[in-house]
Amino acid sequence: MRFVTYNSAGAERVGLVIDDEVHALPAGPRLLDLLGDDGEALFDAGEQAKVDPAEVVPLAGVRLLPPVPQPPSVRDFIAFEQHVDGVGRLAGKTGIPPVWYEQPLFYFSNPHSIIGPHDDVPIPPGCTDFDFELEVAAVIGRAGRDLTPDQAERHIAGYTILNDWSARDLQWHEMTFGLGPAKGKDCASTLGPVLVTPDELAPYRSGTSYDIGMRVSVNGTLLGEDRLHNMHWSFGEMIAHASRGTWVRPGDIIGSGTCGNGCLAEFRGRGKPLPSLQPGDVVEMTVDQLGATHSLVVGR
Repeated sequence: MRFVTYNSAGAERVGLVIDDEVHALPAGPRLLDLLGDDGEALFDAGEQAKVDPAEVVPLAGVRLLPPVPQPPSVRDFIAFEQHVDGVGRLAGKTGIPPVWYEQPLFYFSNPHSIIGPHDDVPIPPGCTDFDFELEVAAVIGRAGRDLTPDQAERHIAGYTILNDWSARDLQWHEMTFGLGPAKGKDCASTLGPVLVTPDELAPYRSGTSYDIGMRVSVNGTLLGEDRLHNMHWSFGEMIAHASRGTWVRPGDIIGSGTCGNGCLAEFRGRGKPLPSLQPGDVVEMTVDQLGATHSLVVGR
């Protein structure tokens, strides 16, 4: 199933996407409220929306919000080897640090900066080097701790696109101290347009991931593409690591990290000096089976 959260008469509403229409669930429950079990509540709500929707509206006519507008937490991993290598080259490093192969690595991002798939993105204060990052995110469906990778994968409610916007100049400067990223990353994270349940992706299963294409364009020009199954670390492994000695909770966002060719910084590391994003630029991200985001970069 494919779920959206959208604005209906000023209120947050959940709907099931069927073809080009949104079949609304009853007003009140958020998508987060339908999580917390083995997926039965979300499935039942979707089945009810199929046969007796509260309203049916054109998908193109609604303002889409993030599928989970206010997630409890956001953990963003770094699971693509090509990306690690390319960004490392930008910093003058040769080779990938051994610790990256020893365990999945992540940082906590800002859950209050989550924005919708078509929302404008303001360049953060003081930033002169703004960048995008093409990722896929898993949304946790039920709580767990000390999970194995197999157990952890069964805790995923669905997948969606994540754009982890980055203020590179702020990020590089603050991380010289050995902490972060912090202000270089907390301005905005685009999430959406839909939450796709794992059964929808089953036909594309490839090892511990999915063989689906990922693409990013700026102002209509394709800049980078990769495939999700090129992840070195699986979502199951990442969630298992995140749950070690602590809890993952329903609605938590688990980012894959940037795919290969998924950001400007990586291209620069490989000797292709693409310009930073400027007000007026339009960034579009497409992931097969997960839809597309469309973001206009604006000034403050």
